Amino acid sequence: MRTIHYISQESIDLETISAILEEDKALELADSSIKKIQACRDYLNEKLKNQDSPIYGINTGFGSLYNVKISKENLTKLQENLVMSHACGTGELVPKAIIKLMLLLKVQSLSYGHSGVQLETAQRLMDFYNNDILPVVYTQGSLGASGDLAPLAHLALPLIGKGEVYFEGAIHTTESILKKFNWKPITLQSKEGLALLNGTQFMSAYGIHLLMKAYKLSYLADLIGSISLEAFDGRIEPFNELVHLVRPHKGQLKTAERINEFLEGSELIAQDKVHVQDPYSFRCMPQVHGASKDTLDFVRKTFITEINSVTDNPNIFTEEDLIISGGNFHGQPLALALDYLKIAMAELGNISERRVFQLVSGLRSLPTFLVNNPGLNSGFMIPQYTAASIVSANKQLSSPASIDSIVSSNGQEDHVSMGANAATQAFTLIHNVERILAIELFNASQALHFRQPLKSSAFIESVLKAYREAVSFVSNDRELHVDIKNSVAFISNLQIDFNEIYS
Repeated sequence: MRTIHYISQESIDLETISAILEEDKALELADSSIKKIQACRDYLNEKLKNQDSPIYGINTGFGSLYNVKISKENLTKLQENLVMSHACGTGELVPKAIIKLMLLLKVQSLSYGHSGVQLETAQRLMDFYNNDILPVVYTQGSLGASGDLAPLAHLALPLIGKGEVYFEGAIHTTESILKKFNWKPITLQSKEGLALLNGTQFMSAYGIHLLMKAYKLSYLADLIGSISLEAFDGRIEPFNELVHLVRPHKGQLKTAERINEFLEGSELIAQDKVHVQDPYSFRCMPQVHGASKDTLDFVRKTFITEINSVTDNPNIFTEEDLIISGGNFHGQPLALALDYLKIAMAELGNISERRVFQLVSGLRSLPTFLVNNPGLNSGFMIPQYTAASIVSANKQLSSPASIDSIVSSNGQEDHVSMGANAATQAFTLIHNVERILAIELFNASQALHFRQPLKSSAFIESVLKAYREAVSFVSNDRELHVDIKNSVAFISNLQIDFNEIYS
């Protein structure tokens, strides 16, 4: 029987979301959330009975049309028009995993009872989630300021029977899927369209999805870097805890601790060394990888705060009898965090490629380009080119999106975060880092072969044994594209305990 996650007033975190996704839990509203949603809607209905003065977004136009009063009989049409007119997304399709997170995070935000939606609106969003009916959403269109307007409009279109959805591996018209499930389109009430479109769930869903991937890649950077250190006949002394206790950055300490654990029992690391020092890309892994870890912790804090918040506008406070137009939809905190995430992850790729360069350079008794008969065989010459190309692309993607702004809505929305651009850039960049690390593992596993008969640690040997089932040793030149592809798949599919990744 399918387990259930109850959306309540309790905060959710990465562990909660990971469990929801991995265990394919269904969503339901807790009683506390049902009461808050209903109380807020009842309050708004009562307020509008005797309300003639304008309330932004409820009985007025939107953006620079805020001063246009809308009659009571047109309030539903106003909200439907808002959803349809704002569905202006274009570009590539948002990955389905992120759309599913958008649904979850939108319901979470609405559940706090400050948005004025109908209970059936929140329920229909959960129906979509629980039945894997995922609205088709596009990557381009959001300025990350008045909420993620365009992508959230596409997320909301199926509620009113419009747009397209993914279902059972294909794209369908929403109308056909509603008929299949015998559902009627939702009749949006006052404020609902704005509640659905205002919000940061596009940026937030990207951020949460990428954080979970980034933490895993951070762990893998330590592991693969340790394998490279072994292959390069590196020294263990730079990872001594004493070095890091006198500069006790949390991430630095954690990286050194992990590398020591990975190398415990290794014959290679314990053998006498001819060289006194290693290059920075090996010796400074705690300092470089660790700084990225500390950045991940900052980004994590920002996004966990965001996904447990109310981010639409105006905000309704039933107990205080207030409806306040503010700016919680502005994505600046997320834009800055996503830009910081980009820089931190790009550096993991940057230092990884430098280790690849060292491994193929014919140093420390390793054959040039890690292959027998170099000259006849080019060996691992060009995988380093590929890694270098990706690293350079990541430097370009790391340029901060958040330092840009552009005036919109006739000057009413005169500063925007560009956090949505930061989110889609981060998606490309972090997947690029995965490819760089896969190339490093490909090189390191090859180089380690030439250290036989000495063995690495039992843990690393077990990892390499599994890896060799996906990517075999390269004796002579072959199509290395296939090996890189298989190496990417190996680390992408590698299952690692939650506590190992996030601790």
